[in-house]
Amino acid sequence: MKIYTKTGDQGITSLLGGTRVPKSDLRIDAYGTVDELNSYIGLLRDQPVNKSRSAILKEIQDRLFTIGADLATVPGKDKVKKPDLKLSDVALLENEMDQMELLLQPLTAFILPGGHTAVSFCHIARTVCRRTERIAVELASFEPVSELVIQYINRLSDYLFVLGRLMAQELNVEEVTWKPRI
Repeated sequence: MKIYTKTGDQGITSLLGGTRVPKSDLRIDAYGTVDELNSYIGLLRDQPVNKSRSAILKEIQDRLFTIGADLATVPGKDKVKKPDLKLSDVALLENEMDQMELLLQPLTAFILPGGHTAVSFCHIARTVCRRTERIAVELASFEPVSELVIQYINRLSDYLFVLGRLMAQELNVEEVTWKPRI
């Protein structure tokens, strides 16, 4: 099987369920941004500081494929076979955050992203996750989008923020707080 099909050469692609839409369609933007986020999660998983978290990061990548499939499906095409997202997937992120926060000092100010390349990658993933959420919410104002998809993406951005803080701590990177110029 060849990787190229030439069926998208005119700027049109197919959703799961068969409907053809422009590649600029908001639904395509939504699942394309999920794909971008998934790549950044892979980059995080590759960081030596995250060796002990490799399994959870892979689990997140798996769930992002699930979300991508959900967003790529024509609304109302209930007979399309696709993986499912569960409340337990959101709970897993919450539990992971709770465990990480036990190891962190309480947050008292905004922090500036950075301090170490691996931490910066995490903050980039977090901001791509927030963009993913904004696009999914916008899409939901025009077409049905699973509330669980939006909830998971929202929780994932929180997870990535906490992960970035923990990575900084583990890498002995000082968190630089934002001091507004007033």
